Amino acid sequence: MATHPRPLSPHLQIYKPQLTTVLSILHRVTGVALCAAALGLVWGLLSLALGRDEFEHFRACANSLPGKLLTAIFVFCLVYHLLNGIRHLGWDTGWGLDLKRAYATGWLLVALAPALTALSLWWIW
Repeated sequence: MATHPRPLSPHLQIYKPQLTTVLSILHRVTGVALCAAALGLVWGLLSLALGRDEFEHFRACANSLPGKLLTAIFVFCLVYHLLNGIRHLGWDTGWGLDLKRAYATGWLLVALAPALTALSLWWIW
């Protein structure tokens, strides 16, 4: 009797990604990105402590197009991670675990994160 190799379930080739799965993965990715953002913050604080010339170099980097793009990405990561963290705190208390509310809060997160990011960037710049 021949046996055919079967993929493990759920396998990425046959598993349809769901909203909660994508948001969970994005939560982890934004957490890692915030660690990188913390390094940028340390760079800024160190340049401030090292004197005017070093701080002007940091400001020039931060005000360049790549610097502003990185700032926008990091602000999105912060906003998304914060909002999804609040959502997870609700889950820890038992609120929002049913499928309907999990999807409602997920879609609310998808709508609010870019909107609050844009508002924050408008306020920063």
